[in-house]
Amino acid sequence: ILGVSLILAAFLINLSGNRLIQGVASFIGVLKIVGILVIGLVGVWIADSISVDFTSPGEAGTFSNFLGATALGILAFKGFTTITNSGSEVKDPKRNVGRAIVISIAACVVIYSLVGFAVASNLSLAEIIKTQDYSLAAAARPALGEYGVWFTVAIAMMATAGGILASIFAVSRMLAMLTEMKLVPHRHFGMPGSIQKHTLVYTVVLGLILTAFFDLSRIAALGIVFYLIMDIAIHWGVLRYLREDIKANRWVPATAILLDLLALGGFVWVKLNTDPFVIGVAVVTMIVIAVAEQIFLKRSAASEQPGNQESHHHH
Repeated sequence: ILGVSLILAAFLINLSGNRLIQGVASFIGVLKIVGILVIGLVGVWIADSISVDFTSPGEAGTFSNFLGATALGILAFKGFTTITNSGSEVKDPKRNVGRAIVISIAACVVIYSLVGFAVASNLSLAEIIKTQDYSLAAAARPALGEYGVWFTVAIAMMATAGGILASIFAVSRMLAMLTEMKLVPHRHFGMPGSIQKHTLVYTVVLGLILTAFFDLSRIAALGIVFYLIMDIAIHWGVLRYLREDIKANRWVPATAILLDLLALGGFVWVKLNTDPFVIGVAVVTMIVIAVAEQIFLKRSAASEQPGNQESHHHH
């Protein structure tokens, strides 16, 4: 219910103008960062020593589990892709998109490191696993008490709301761009307004379906699989087709593909042993999307060909 409510609230904000979207996103972002920093600093402050010791015998320390955790870590940094997906909305994008990506990744590294040290310095591995959804609050509990738990819940809700708001904004605009380029199918279904408003509705409906039928860990797992495969496809496209046009160094996309495959392989292996249903859903969904896209592109090419020939003959 909470997830559905947050998605609907983000949808209503996205229906308004860019100024309100930017204002709300910035406000939530500042509160979220300050809140996490406060709890992280309190956790480090009350710790006896800043140390990390996760030595544990058995299966928990396997290399495949490490790769699976790395894949989760990649998803934690995925937010910067919202910047590239919203590139058309950024002033002076050639200069500012790259700068914004570097700043966002640097900020995430600092905040995540602080949170990691705060949790690892106050809780054992068993305690972290037990309190996985609120381990940061548990780390700060000796100083903040139960208020720390509620504070963390509020911060988590704001972080989720901010992420949903930004993702809906970026994905709906990316879908609109692909629609205008005639790379994805589109139906109005009697809706008024621009294509971007239609893709906004489609994005929200898909989000609501996922939220209604999957829990947070499964949504994250699906997101990791889709994101890493999408990343591999984009890097392959750069390597195979765009390298000369954008003057890309061959080793950058090639290295990215290898690292993506390594993380994806580890994550898929872990999930096949713990929750194969998620991998099944991901594979079936990707096959359906790939087949539907192939059919659409072939039909689009066939429908445009007679028109192009007629136009050429006319000239």
